[in-house]
Amino acid sequence: MQTSFTPEQLRDPDIAESNRILRTCVHCGMCTATCPTFLLLGDELDSPRGRIYLIKDMLESGRPATEEVVRHVDRCLSCLSCMTTCPSGVNYMHLVDHARTYIEDTYARPWPDRAMRRLLAFLLPSVWRFRVALIGASLARPLARLIPGRSATAERLRAMLRLAPAHVPGPSAMERPGVFRAQGPRKGRVALLVGCAQQVLAPSINEATIRLFTRMGYDVVVRREQGCCGALTHHMGMRAAAMRAARANILAWHDEITREGLDAILINASGCGTTVKDYGHMFRQEPEAAAAAAVSALALDVTEALWRFGYRPTREPPGLTVAYHSACSLQHGQKVTAEPVALLRRAGFAVATPKDAHLCCGSAGTYNILQPVIAGRLRARKLAALEALKPDLIAAGNIGCLTQLSGGAVPTVHTIELLDWMAGGPQPAAGGAARGA
Repeated sequence: MQTSFTPEQLRDPDIAESNRILRTCVHCGMCTATCPTFLLLGDELDSPRGRIYLIKDMLESGRPATEEVVRHVDRCLSCLSCMTTCPSGVNYMHLVDHARTYIEDTYARPWPDRAMRRLLAFLLPSVWRFRVALIGASLARPLARLIPGRSATAERLRAMLRLAPAHVPGPSAMERPGVFRAQGPRKGRVALLVGCAQQVLAPSINEATIRLFTRMGYDVVVRREQGCCGALTHHMGMRAAAMRAARANILAWHDEITREGLDAILINASGCGTTVKDYGHMFRQEPEAAAAAAVSALALDVTEALWRFGYRPTREPPGLTVAYHSACSLQHGQKVTAEPVALLRRAGFAVATPKDAHLCCGSAGTYNILQPVIAGRLRARKLAALEALKPDLIAAGNIGCLTQLSGGAVPTVHTIELLDWMAGGPQPAAGGAARGA
């Protein structure tokens, strides 16, 4: 693709990077075949190729973003299926991230939209604020159907209440900062990103992770200074907030690397993993560039780490069929596809994969709140494909997907909870439901 940025524009490192990405695109259109929004809506501007043209024109002109550009970029899930499909290696992720920051800096959103985004950016990255908000939302869930109107704000408020769990778990003692010591001879040392929203929604995921790795002989470090990975604000174009969150993690983990060393930084929410693995790019122009690159190099999804460290089950096969949902951030963002399925099979589960496994479930961070109608259609499509397999359980490696797919006919559970169970940990609640316990 030909571009026409001026020499002055190209002195901006973000513009220079976007120019490089744009010039990689050859207009082939193969991305349209695997783009969930194009398949649903049939509009070229809701495909990666269409959005690339809109972003190119916006950046080259230097003008503020228009309503048309914002509407179509907002509809992008950042599922990155297009990157898996693209034969030319177009880094759409970095391009759309830059576009979102540009939009945030130049476009005046309607006040209800602006207020909703600021509310999500205020609540979700904070464990205590999110917990308080969820408790309130869980009490207000029955009122969702009473919210009138078909406006975007009404749809979003109803979506927020529908997504709230009926019961909010209490804080977990296993997430307190400190070092959880290996059982038996120590084989190594890992850090764990305990995250933000996941801590509140499903503390059992971090508990299973810590139990399993300590039983395998690894010290698990939880640093006090760490927090949200920055993905939630990053994907809303709020660069300063995202960089603050990421910087805190980088400094904490790099200190751990230089003091006592780490064999890996474990990520058990794949949406976070895609962002942490991209810290090196995000901080390429920052003083922390070297530390960020070192952190990114050590970041592993928990299934990558378990495969590398030699996971072995200790229990007899449970006789359950698991429908494995491969989160977009894992299969497209990190290219981790084989390990989760291989580990589940090693643990004794029969594993089935659904039709169109490459398509998004509609969660995508805050997408199922900000674009609830499209997200709802994608959820229905994904659940139908998973339930057609007649599984006992649906497993996934991302809290957003698990929340999005919950409430269907089949219980949902994080992959790590099943692997922990089969290696000596407690049976997860979903496992008991599947076995009729």
